Amino acid sequence: MSQIVYKIAPEALWLEAEKNGRFTGAPIDVADGFIHFSTAAQVRETAAKHFAGQADLLLIAIDEAKLGDTLKYEVSRGGALFPHLYAPLDLDAILWIKPLPLGADGSHRFPELEGE
Repeated sequence: MSQIVYKIAPEALWLEAEKNGRFTGAPIDVADGFIHFSTAAQVRETAAKHFAGQADLLLIAIDEAKLGDTLKYEVSRGGALFPHLYAPLDLDAILWIKPLPLGADGSHRFPELEGE
């Protein structure tokens, strides 16, 4: 069974990607030269650190096996290995897309994730 990696994206940015047939990244991804992903164990912290208080977000599950050798695990915050994609994300690698709503306490409400 292949691993799932996750991307958090604003809904408007994702709708643009669907229209174009591929996702080239959020502004931070473009600036860094790769698309930032998280594992199931990392994605909640990513949401809290980089998307705190933001509504209209989507959680996108991606089949890592379909990304090939353009996906690299590299050291990032706290020495953890994070998945980075050095190519546009083809939409055929998407397993599912779910809303990532804010709860009453201001934190994001995640669906159940594989690999947690």
